[in-house]
Amino acid sequence: MSKLFIVPTPIGNLKDMTFRAVEVLKEVDLILAEDTRTSGKLLKHFEIATRSQSHHMHNEHKTVQNLIEKIKSGTTIALISDAGTPAISDPGFLLTRACIEHGIEVDCLPGATAFVPALVNSGLPNDKFVFEGFLPIKKGRQTRFLQLAEETRTMIFYESPHKLIKTLTHFCEHFGEERPVSVSRELTKLYEETIRGSAKDVLTHYTQKPPKGEIVVVVGGKPKD
Repeated sequence: MSKLFIVPTPIGNLKDMTFRAVEVLKEVDLILAEDTRTSGKLLKHFEIATRSQSHHMHNEHKTVQNLIEKIKSGTTIALISDAGTPAISDPGFLLTRACIEHGIEVDCLPGATAFVPALVNSGLPNDKFVFEGFLPIKKGRQTRFLQLAEETRTMIFYESPHKLIKTLTHFCEHFGEERPVSVSRELTKLYEETIRGSAKDVLTHYTQKPPKGEIVVVVGGKPKD
């Protein structure tokens, strides 16, 4: 029986790829990639010739059992996503869980993930925090905001640029206009920026200057009495 490697990839800057990650991707028998076209550019850059196949949210339920059988038969597999650490708001959890259930060793390498630098950059308390990932789009969104309004820990969200204004507006409505917010955009890339301030001020900024790129939003928790 072989094993499954979970391999983080850069969230923007290719220099954030680790030596160990390159080594593992060169040595495994198969690479599972969220989008083989996107990952193909990364693999070519680091001269990684290992065969790859797609593994994404639309097919992972159907392919897990077959992948388990491959690993049991001696195939060593590495899982990567388009950017960052697999299974963090990306495919990976289902395969990891299935491997553990079948007694297959799982080795997750340390590496890039967007929410950690965004949290540290925010200047908000990071001794205790909660990672929310993407908020519900419609169903359950209002309920989630009502629950989070009582959260005292720092909260971290992923958001798409075209939904940021809507989300910041909801922060103002449910958390209060003065709740501290930090928005990190395009982390590790050429136009990286972090905008900090009250929910109202950050909303005003992005209303006047529509955002682009990958976004992480960090929000201060409800002040304790």
